[in-house]
Amino acid sequence: MAQLARAAVSGDENALDMFNWRKAGKGASLKLGSLEGLTFFVSTADGCVHCMDEKGKSSPMLSVDSPVQKLLYMEKRDVLAVITETLMLSQYSLGPEGGAQELTKVKLSGKSGQSADIAWADHGLLITATGEQVIRLWDLERDDNYVLSLDENLGFEKGETLNCLSYCAAKDILAAGTSRGRIAMWRKVSLSNHGAEARDQWKLQTPTEFEGNITQLQWGSSLNLLGANGVSTVLILCEHVMSAHFSQQVAAVQLTPNQLNLSYFASGNQISLRSDMHIKGVCVNKDTVVVWNGKQVAVYESSGTALRNTGSFPCESQALAMHEENIYTVEPNRVQVRTLQGTVKQLLVFSEVEGNPVLLSVCGTFLAVGTDTAHFKLFDLSRREAKPHCNSKNLSETIPNVGALQSVKCNANGSQVSILVTQLNGRPDHKVFFYDVEMDTVSHFDFFTGRPPSGISQTEDPDGGQSQSAELGGRSPISQFWDESEPRLFVCETMRTADPRRSSLPDSLDEVDVLVVSFFCTQEHGLLLQDSYPKPPGIQALLALDVPFYYFSCKPGEGEVVGEDPSGPTPAPAPQSSAPPMVSRRALRDFVGLEECDKPTRDAMLNFSFYLTIGDMDEAFKSIKLIKSEAVWENMARMCVKNRRLDVARVCLGNMGHARGARALREAEAEPELEARVAVLATQLGMLEDAERLYKTCKRYDLLNKFYQAAGQWQRAVETAETHDRVHLRTTYYSYAKHLEATGDRNMALVYYEKSDTYRFEVPRMLLEDVLSLEIYVNKMKDKSLFKWWAQYLESQSDMESALRYYEYAQDFLSLVRVHCYLGNIQKAAEIANETGNRAASYHLARQYESQEEIKQSVHFYTRAQAYNNAIRLCKENGLDDQLMNLALLSNPEDMMEAACYYEEKGAHMDRAVMLYHKAGHFSKALELAFSTQQFGALQLIAEDLDENSDPALLARCSDFFIKHSQYEKAVEMLVAAKKYHEALQLCLDQSLTITEDLAESMTVSRGSKDLTEEARKELLEKIADCCMRQGNYHLATKKYTQAGNKLKAMRALLKSGDTEKIVFFAGVSRQKEIYIMAANYLQSLDWRKDPEIMKNIIGFYTKGRALDLLAGFYEACAQVEIDDYQNYEKALGALTEAYKCLAKAKVRSTEEQESRLAELQHRVTLVKRFVQARRLYEEDPGEAVRLCDTLLEEADLDPAVRIGDAYGFLVEHYCQQGSFQVAYRKLEEMLKRLPSVNVSYYVSQRSLEALQLAVGMPLGRGVPLGRSDRRDSGGEEDEVEEEEVLETHQGD
Repeated sequence: MAQLARAAVSGDENALDMFNWRKAGKGASLKLGSLEGLTFFVSTADGCVHCMDEKGKSSPMLSVDSPVQKLLYMEKRDVLAVITETLMLSQYSLGPEGGAQELTKVKLSGKSGQSADIAWADHGLLITATGEQVIRLWDLERDDNYVLSLDENLGFEKGETLNCLSYCAAKDILAAGTSRGRIAMWRKVSLSNHGAEARDQWKLQTPTEFEGNITQLQWGSSLNLLGANGVSTVLILCEHVMSAHFSQQVAAVQLTPNQLNLSYFASGNQISLRSDMHIKGVCVNKDTVVVWNGKQVAVYESSGTALRNTGSFPCESQALAMHEENIYTVEPNRVQVRTLQGTVKQLLVFSEVEGNPVLLSVCGTFLAVGTDTAHFKLFDLSRREAKPHCNSKNLSETIPNVGALQSVKCNANGSQVSILVTQLNGRPDHKVFFYDVEMDTVSHFDFFTGRPPSGISQTEDPDGGQSQSAELGGRSPISQFWDESEPRLFVCETMRTADPRRSSLPDSLDEVDVLVVSFFCTQEHGLLLQDSYPKPPGIQALLALDVPFYYFSCKPGEGEVVGEDPSGPTPAPAPQSSAPPMVSRRALRDFVGLEECDKPTRDAMLNFSFYLTIGDMDEAFKSIKLIKSEAVWENMARMCVKNRRLDVARVCLGNMGHARGARALREAEAEPELEARVAVLATQLGMLEDAERLYKTCKRYDLLNKFYQAAGQWQRAVETAETHDRVHLRTTYYSYAKHLEATGDRNMALVYYEKSDTYRFEVPRMLLEDVLSLEIYVNKMKDKSLFKWWAQYLESQSDMESALRYYEYAQDFLSLVRVHCYLGNIQKAAEIANETGNRAASYHLARQYESQEEIKQSVHFYTRAQAYNNAIRLCKENGLDDQLMNLALLSNPEDMMEAACYYEEKGAHMDRAVMLYHKAGHFSKALELAFSTQQFGALQLIAEDLDENSDPALLARCSDFFIKHSQYEKAVEMLVAAKKYHEALQLCLDQSLTITEDLAESMTVSRGSKDLTEEARKELLEKIADCCMRQGNYHLATKKYTQAGNKLKAMRALLKSGDTEKIVFFAGVSRQKEIYIMAANYLQSLDWRKDPEIMKNIIGFYTKGRALDLLAGFYEACAQVEIDDYQNYEKALGALTEAYKCLAKAKVRSTEEQESRLAELQHRVTLVKRFVQARRLYEEDPGEAVRLCDTLLEEADLDPAVRIGDAYGFLVEHYCQQGSFQVAYRKLEEMLKRLPSVNVSYYVSQRSLEALQLAVGMPLGRGVPLGRSDRRDSGGEEDEVEEEEVLETHQGD
């Protein structure tokens, strides 16, 4: 690098070119990314892999067991793959901090002791050759592996091994060298079947052979060179592309490296030209042929049916073009304009920035030139000297990721330039770019997506656009041409790509490898799809477009292909010659049948197609209004199929006089899919392939099935029905069977009649004339229907014995009984009917017995046949009353009614009549008859089936009946069913019947019912609730009161139930003041002292009910509990304070009473506060605390605010602690005087009492009690007596 840099500084142009990335790459500048992220990996001999940055700093990443042979960094997954010389493959995940974590480690398969040749393909594909007979491929991204092997049918030998390989990413070609001197090449293609295996995408080509064992292969940088090392020799193989050119009705196609085939379509001649040079390129016009090999140019002129060499001249040019008498060649930074003799008469100079010209193309009178720096320029050749037609355009500025120009073409008037490019990675771009010379804008059509950008016009039909995008998508353009005379018409040859990113096509579209696509391209309307069709079989490549023909190169003898696709271009007659043609011309879709039309007709058809594509119907019809040819109108109708313009097609069919087609098109309007309607038109015009494709596109497989049947393509019709149109599968089988029968193929017809499940009647009909074959078929099939048919046939032939046998095979018991009865074997017939129980057979036998007046047997078989009406008829006629009842119960209601009437008229078995009327659903008649005959048991059964839908009068009669017979519960049910709720409720009260929840619900009328008004409904509910209250069912009463909207009564009922949880819940959801108060009052009756939750609910309910006076009372009660039970005056003081606040806020009727209560409460608060203060002061100043307590005892109304015992107890405790036991004893005596029945031990501690007794010297008797038996001031009568005795003893002392 240092020497190279010094050479570049000293002025060495080659060294400068090596540093000039743009020049070396033949395109845009090389992009290396940001410098901060530029890192690379290197491995050392000891198996260590280091990471290095742009500053030369290295850091170890990982280490493997043996030396590294290959490294691959997969950017998408951020994974580094390492392959060692022992064929160990490891994958490492690279962390952001520079570390590497091993993901997988596997041993690659290979021949031991053989060095492996390894190559990386795109998307993480690893390829190895280890001297085996196969090449192994590992797909690291998909975790898949497979092998590629040689094919002996292509010229490879058995046992031939593969030693080395090289992969060309730009061409998607894998080359491998073999031990027998052959180079095998696999080309990667895309698969139309997406379920195929990965190995199927590699297609093995015919090998290239030379002597020696190939040990090394390497693709050249120019992509068309392949170097091969054969141990003793090194060969460089050059890919040779056969040259071809078309211009001015002359086509030249290269046959061999030094031979051309020339086709003159104007005269019909074919000429073979053999040159002394190795031809690399050819250029023709109507009078001249120019060939060159890169160093020499030879010129030939035509004279009749021969060519003569008019001269040659040396010229090192990689590109050449010709216009009239001028030849255009290239050299660095300029284009040379030469005469036919090679004299340079003009130079077209390009600047250093514009680059070196490498592409030349002439169309009309314009020359398009492309350079190696992605510039192009247009020249006007219409004058004596070439003049620039537009400024040089740099595509690198407008097209991202452009590498180099692949093809540059201009249209006939120089208004549009089309460009194909390659990307920076060498791959062809999916887009065709169009440069508008006048507007200086670049647009494109993307064959990868199948649609242009949003700014370019396209067909207006959205459904057609989706289908077009699917058909054109996933492709890459390979060649392009403009029409030499029509500037709007452009054609492009596209190839399916193997890009894994592309989405699959719909099932209805069959992908083709090569698709020829034509467009209209104008400044006003942009890019408009004109036509697309698969490249015809036998065709090699597209040569040119010259209306009305496409021109294709083809292999010898394959120019005219039998069975050509009618929807694609139609082959035209080739020039007459003994040599096979090398060029095939196919008429454009719009010119089928008009190949020999004159120029006005040709122009009119082009204008019609263009205006039809843009949707301008007025201009379209105006362009063809003077055309009278029926062929032209038919051709335009065909165009309507491609453009899906049925409105235009109707006009065309009318001008054609195609009445059948017009009628079919009118009938097809009922189809919802446009494609289906267009397919009908295509069928009428004979465009069967188009019709098939349209039916597939819209997925109307039913119509496609009919189409195949009408076309006689029965196998395809059957396949379509089996895979897509299974609704019509049997119908298709049947139609195919009828077709086969008509053609005389009875054996296949049998098969498809069986598949259509119509063989039971179709096969006997078909084989009726061949009775023997029919009998064999019947016996073979063993089908009951066929057995029956054959038995009927034998019976018609009077062969009763055989008929009976086949009827038995068919298990047709009716026919067996019928034949036996016919033969007089009625006993055998009876056995069959009894054994099988077949109803039809039993009925037939019953009719036989009835005709013979065997009534019992007839009734029996009528019963088995379930023909009860016939059996009933016989029983009535013959007085079989016992059987009549059972039969009537088995039969339908009509027969039951008929039998009941029979019993009623007869006057006997009235219970049976009532039962039958009841079973038949005639309740009124059954009840009337039961009442009249006093059948109470039957009446109860009938009443069980009555409900609210029954007649109210019947229900009322039933209830009266049950009341009379003291069945009150049943009577209530009847009254409720009759909707006499008040009577039912009164009966419950009178007879003390318990109202269950089910009964209450049945008496509850739903809101909005028409039976009762809302007021009456609420009244009824309250009565039900009142009754439930009387019976003690408080929960049910609560529910009914709530339904009636009377929440107060509901709360009272709930309070009686004592269900605290439900009371709290009901109060919470009711949100009524009175209910809150009621709930709080109830909760006060509970032991709220031990349950804080109850106390919380009491306070909350009083607060929500705004009963502050009651809340104040509750706080007072809380304060008293704190004093009485716990002697906690601090909490009591807080409760009294809250009580005072609540009472002050309360709204009461009597203000005087409120003020009185407030004053009393304030006084209590003051007294308690003074006592609390004395107790708190005791620690700091005992004397002052004692003084405050003495002062407090002088208050007249101290109790109950402060209990007297607590005050004295405080003093006694104080004096005992001070040792003033006499004073303490006097205070104890004062307490006993003021509280004669007090329990002293409750106020004075046990220890103080014991110390006091010892100090005073008073014996322990029944005086002051030491136990704390009670925590109340009043200790009972026994305590009173004990306290009096203590006082008496003290006075006596």
